[in-house]
Amino acid sequence: MTEPVVFEELPAAEGKVGRITLSVAATLNSLTLEMVDQLQEKLNAWSTDDSIAAVFIEGAGEKAFCAGGDVQALYKSAVEQPGGPCEYAEAFFTREYRMNYTLHTYAKPLICWGHGIVMGGGLGVMAGCSHRVVTERTRIAMPEVTIALFPDVGGSWFLNHAPGKTGEFLALTGASINGADAIYIGIADRFIASEHKDAVIAGLCQQQWSTEPAANHARVRHVLRPFAEQSISASPAGQVEPHAATIAQLLDGDDIHDIIDKITSQDTDDPWLAKARDSLAHGSKLAALWIDRQLWETRHAGLAEIFQAEIMLATNIIRHPEFAEGVRALLIDKDRKPAWQYQASRDVPTALLDQFFTPPWRENPLADLG
Repeated sequence: MTEPVVFEELPAAEGKVGRITLSVAATLNSLTLEMVDQLQEKLNAWSTDDSIAAVFIEGAGEKAFCAGGDVQALYKSAVEQPGGPCEYAEAFFTREYRMNYTLHTYAKPLICWGHGIVMGGGLGVMAGCSHRVVTERTRIAMPEVTIALFPDVGGSWFLNHAPGKTGEFLALTGASINGADAIYIGIADRFIASEHKDAVIAGLCQQQWSTEPAANHARVRHVLRPFAEQSISASPAGQVEPHAATIAQLLDGDDIHDIIDKITSQDTDDPWLAKARDSLAHGSKLAALWIDRQLWETRHAGLAEIFQAEIMLATNIIRHPEFAEGVRALLIDKDRKPAWQYQASRDVPTALLDQFFTPPWRENPLADLG
C-alpha cells in the first residue's frame, strides 16, 4: 500500500524541489485527517529547510487533483454525536484550515498542478498556493449547498475576491467551472496543457535555486511562462465571464430571498445557467442563507479572520442535522431526496440563522492564527 501522501525531494541544479503527491486515486485523492496532518508536518519541515527552494503539489492519476474532504467520515462523526461536539469532524476542519492558512502564508513558491477534479478541500489546497496551474481537464465546483455545507477552506476569502457578483453566484449554485474560469475569478494563475507536466517538473529541476524566496518565485514564473504560451490554443472557453452580466442581474435582489427567487425561477435554454438554477433549487435553503451571510460578514476580513469565521460556522453546521441529511441523500443512500428542514428560505427563523454565527466554544481553536 502506498502512503496516502507521497513526499519526495527532487535534486535540482542547485537546491531541491519538494514534491507532494496526494496518492489515493481510488477516492479521487480526497483528504483525510491523516493526510492533512502529514501535509502540515512536511510543509512546516520544508519551510525551514534551506535546501528546499520550491514545492510542487499534484494528485495521483488522471481523474482528480483532489475531490474534497472525506465527507463520509465527517458524516459518521456528525451522526454518532448529534448536537456535538463531533470530535473527528471538528478536528478535521480545524487542522485542515490551519494547513490552508499555512499554504496561503508560505514564503517559498508552491506550485499546484490542478489537473482533473478540484473540489472542496482540493480547492482549498490549490487556492492557497502561490503558482496555481490549471489544465484542459480541470473541473472545479463548490457544490456545498447540495449537502448543507458552505464553500469553506478559504472560500470566504477567494469568492469575495472574485469579479463582480460571480463569487456569490458560484457559492449559491455550486456551478461547475473550468480552467479558464478559474483564472478569470482569481483562483488560478496559468493555463498549461497537461501534456507539459513532465517538462514543467524537469524545468524546475534545472534551476539554480537560491535561498531567497523572491528570487525563487521569479524562477518559477520563468519556468511556467513558456509552457503557458504554448498552451493558449488548448484552453477551453470560459463560462463565468460570458455570463457575468446575467449573474449581476440575478444577484441584484432586494435581499437573499429575492436573489434565490431570481436564480431558481429562470426560464433559460442555457445549459450552464439551467444546471446552476437546478442545483440551488434542490439544495438546502438554510445552507443558502448561511452561505450568503458568511460571504457578507467576511467581505472585508483578513485571512486569519476568515479561517476563524469559517471554523465557527463549520463547527455549528456539523452539529446541526441538516448537514447529515444532505450527505445521506447525496452520498450515503444516494436517493437524492433530502428532507430539508425548510422548503423556502423565507421559512427559516432569523434566530436559527443567528445560532450558526454564534461561537460554540469559549475560545476559537484558530485564535492563534495571524
